[in-house]
Amino acid sequence: MTQFDTGPILPPPPNGAVEILHDREYRVEAFRLAADRLLLQGAVRDQKPPGLYLREDPDPLTVHHMQLAIELAFPQLEIIKATALFESHPQDRCPSITPHYQQLVGLSIGRGFTKHIAELFGGPRGCTHITALINAMAPVAMQCFWSMRAAEAKLAGEQQNMFDRSQSDDGMWKSIVNTCHIWDENGPEVADRLAGAPVTIPVFLRGRLEQLGFTSTE
Repeated sequence: MTQFDTGPILPPPPNGAVEILHDREYRVEAFRLAADRLLLQGAVRDQKPPGLYLREDPDPLTVHHMQLAIELAFPQLEIIKATALFESHPQDRCPSITPHYQQLVGLSIGRGFTKHIAELFGGPRGCTHITALINAMAPVAMQCFWSMRAAEAKLAGEQQNMFDRSQSDDGMWKSIVNTCHIWDENGPEVADRLAGAPVTIPVFLRGRLEQLGFTSTE
């Protein structure tokens, strides 16, 4: 199994910070199940520092740990299976909400998804932490459009890299128009694509290309 970098991604504590009070982390992974199936596995975990709740306790205390698995049809991104699991929680009745998340089945991750999630699971209709986890997981599904294409090419034995400037524009970028300021339908990035301008190498790839001994140009 691939080992990803799990080192710190936060800056060091600022000067004057006396004691850390809380640590929340999200973790989301996506797996190819088949050419038309995608699996997202996500978790959220809240920890309190040693001695905060119990003076004699030498170890961090996990107060929330929720997991969610979502299976999707690809490329429609329609949810066909959802399983919620509580590993650590504050109240005995907390896990009773897990069947409610079966209402995810049939939804499509795309425009309007966040609104649907708020309507179905907001406030007393769901678990605050799993609902927040869903909103953290959904963008990962969108990230998988390019990854699934690259995985299919790799399985077929093709040598094409995920980013190949020699390939013609296949229009996949259109699926993310208006998802952020870069892809504003009235912005310069979309205008460049519509005009057929050469696609620039992503910032995150330039340094890696240099490390591998390749030259990169905009």
